[in-house]
Amino acid sequence: MSSITTEKKPRLTTSAMIASIAAEGQATIAAPFGHALVKAAATRPSIVGLTADLSKYTDLHIFAQAHPERHFQMGMAEQLLMGAAGGMAKEGMTPFATTYAVFATRRAYDFIHQVIAEEQLNVKICAALPGLTTGYGPSHQATEDIALMRGIPGMTIVDPCDALDTEQAVAAIADHQGPVYMRLLRGKVPLVLNEYDYQFELGKAKLLRDGRDVLLISSGIMTMRTLETAKALAADNVDVAVLHVPTIKPLDTETIITQCRRAGRLVVVVENHSVVGGLGEAVATTLMHAQVMPVFRQIGLPDQFLDAGALPTLHDRYGISTEAMVSAIRVWLA
Repeated sequence: MSSITTEKKPRLTTSAMIASIAAEGQATIAAPFGHALVKAAATRPSIVGLTADLSKYTDLHIFAQAHPERHFQMGMAEQLLMGAAGGMAKEGMTPFATTYAVFATRRAYDFIHQVIAEEQLNVKICAALPGLTTGYGPSHQATEDIALMRGIPGMTIVDPCDALDTEQAVAAIADHQGPVYMRLLRGKVPLVLNEYDYQFELGKAKLLRDGRDVLLISSGIMTMRTLETAKALAADNVDVAVLHVPTIKPLDTETIITQCRRAGRLVVVVENHSVVGGLGEAVATTLMHAQVMPVFRQIGLPDQFLDAGALPTLHDRYGISTEAMVSAIRVWLA
């Protein structure tokens, strides 16, 4: 694992359009995706890295420095990026195609659908700035990326929580045969799951902590927030369980159903994504088919175009900050 640093940063409220998702004083690891891909490529000569003019902003530049002959810069042409990745996969390579999530899912959707997914090609699409992880407004906020990718047959979808999850997921998807869409955490990424004896397994949810009163089901960066929320609610003698779901598709329905069958718990699905078409709806559908009917709530981004601004301000505004989540759950339990 790369070196760990701890930084103290003032809470931003009105400026800094792109800010770290790390909390004040939280341990971070620099460029976990880039370093993990270098490590994976050392024993997998088929791995190549492609980007659409965003090597520095997806941490693929780490891979480019280590393996310049296996790095391909496609320019600002995301459709070409996906088409080229598909062609390389047909020749036996394992392409990791990186860009921003909005460009991968919205601008190049048809190329992913027709060139990559229909032929079940072995392409790994690793997309930065998922959900509300940038303040640059709807043009850069991929609030519907999971909904789009869930609609593609055979597409595996991974939403890592932190640096450890990202590092382990890279190795796992490199070994998996078939197309993968992974939400990419880049830059100085928080380190959280090392405290929970965690090991990523493709297609498996992990119960990070148990609790009798509330079950929080989350993916991606929201698992960091659900763990913080659980600790905050413990001060109110509210016992909170956290189920981390790093693989959105295929969904670990068995574990979800087992956890939701337990009587007397409020079930809340928490996601850094629109409430339309993401983890919340996937869990709700799973429970309905299994005829499991707990008291069910969603915390996610609203079905609207979001504002631009500083991330902490936006996370408060749209209800995905720890403080907003704690307040909402207290109301639901009252």
